[in-house]
Amino acid sequence: MDTFINNLPKAELHVHIEGTLEPELLLKLATRNNIKLPYKTINEIKNAYDFNCLQDFLDIYYQGAKVLITENDFFDLTYSYFEKSALQNVKHLEIMFDPQTHTNRGVTFETVISGISRACDMAEEKLGVTSILIMSYLRHLSENEAFKTLQSSLPFKELITSVGLDSSEKDNPPSKFQNVFKASVKEGYIPVAHAGEEGNSDYIWEALNLLEIKRIDHGNNCLQDINLVNEIIKRDIALTICPLSNISLKVVENLEDHPLKEMLQLGLNITINSDDPAYFGGHINKNYQKIQQALNLSKLDIYGMAQNSFKYSFLNDDKKEQYLNDLEVYYNKNIDL
Repeated sequence: MDTFINNLPKAELHVHIEGTLEPELLLKLATRNNIKLPYKTINEIKNAYDFNCLQDFLDIYYQGAKVLITENDFFDLTYSYFEKSALQNVKHLEIMFDPQTHTNRGVTFETVISGISRACDMAEEKLGVTSILIMSYLRHLSENEAFKTLQSSLPFKELITSVGLDSSEKDNPPSKFQNVFKASVKEGYIPVAHAGEEGNSDYIWEALNLLEIKRIDHGNNCLQDINLVNEIIKRDIALTICPLSNISLKVVENLEDHPLKEMLQLGLNITINSDDPAYFGGHINKNYQKIQQALNLSKLDIYGMAQNSFKYSFLNDDKKEQYLNDLEVYYNKNIDL
């Protein structure tokens, strides 16, 4: 089964590029940019990645992001993740980035987007991995700050496909950002949002009805409300589930108790993703493997979620069809092995 997963063509729809900053690159960029960290060794960094909740993780996440200063830093960060993804047979990435994490430190929006997008272009050319960018608003900041980010993005809007909503969920409901999402959609951005990770099912309802999102990031707590589950299915909206993230952030206590199998049985459209792989102990293949082992998922289950990763991507229909056909060929060749 691990070999089947390793070679499975797949897309990743929920990964924060700042969350792919591996300890080795973190130290390298800190040295390059003469930035002092509270950690001197890779082991010290790894030991710090022991979280009790989302906020504990965010504190170190934002601290690590401080080493990203120049366009080349953002390029190196992004291209490094493309290389790791290509080795895991990821064919398409939908990459979230948090401009406010950097512009609040004096790094320009242009620096961030130029480095990331240059890596995207090179990855498609050299690695054959396609990608789109999702600009995420930080929900612990104000909607006015999000509007400033929206305005900063407009000169580069041809490089950005979607807008998202991340960071501390509790006490920062989607309704707080209703106006900026409406303005973002007018600019042509496709709306998505983190909802139902720490927040309850009401947060998902708000994201659906007020932000009119086209995909739910996480969404675990939709199971609190069967009417919500039915509404998500009716609207044909996928959830981007991140198993190892859920364990690290104590959303679930262990993978054997993860609600993913129940979600599949209810008819929800699920995708598997890594979220912040440098911090949560595993890239996309490990997320597939661990959840498969914990819940005894079948090859058909795994195939279905890989199908969803392409079907619910924001690729054009021709590219989706190409990837789905390649996936079907692979599955048919390996179903009985």
